[in-house]
Amino acid sequence: MSMSQRNPPSKRIADELLSWPGVEALPHRFGGTEFRVGRRQLGHIHGDHTADLPLPRALRDELVAAGRARVHRWRPDSGWVTVGIQDDDGVHEAIGLMRRAYERAVTP
Repeated sequence: MSMSQRNPPSKRIADELLSWPGVEALPHRFGGTEFRVGRRQLGHIHGDHTADLPLPRALRDELVAAGRARVHRWRPDSGWVTVGIQDDDGVHEAIGLMRRAYERAVTP
């Protein structure tokens, strides 16, 4: 049995993000779990289904055009995107995008 079969997407994402210095997990105000470093939210997950991530608008547009993310349903005019995390590709995409947000947050 592979790691992805043993651990649900939410646990795989949380385990990875919480291994980064300074990252904490908190309840998200609309349900789910949000990940922060300091006051900056890296993104949040809703169960094992979706991850919502704040991105620079240009990156959002690029990901949506490539089919790698969807425009966030409640904030369509922002840089927020939604990524499905039901499969390995989605989990890796969400982790990679949160890693980019993390690096922006911790780089002076």
